Amino acid sequence: MNRERSRLLVEQRTDELDELLAPDFVAVHISGYEQTKAEWLDQIRSGQMRYHGFEEVSATVTIDGDSAVAVTRNLVDATIYGSRATWPLESTTTYVRDGGTWKAQHSRARTY
Repeated sequence: MNRERSRLLVEQRTDELDELLAPDFVAVHISGYEQTKAEWLDQIRSGQMRYHGFEEVSATVTIDGDSAVAVTRNLVDATIYGSRATWPLESTTTYVRDGGTWKAQHSRARTY
């Protein structure tokens, strides 16, 4: 799911990305800013946030019934509000099983 989300971000396929995220999804950015699903997707659509590439460094997933936590480290090439850089990001994403599908519910990024 994390790899699929990364691919969709690079391809700016927000409609498909919307389907991978729970309705109450929240992204917490390295600045500490908490962003709703709607706001994040709108900023991707508008180009305020543009993801160019993800290089996976490591990934672990822990599953407990209908919830899971993925901790990934990626080198993320992105343009955020006009500034392009490659950030070493560790993301902790919580997933919930919605019917037969896993949906990202919360994601917190920090640099490593």
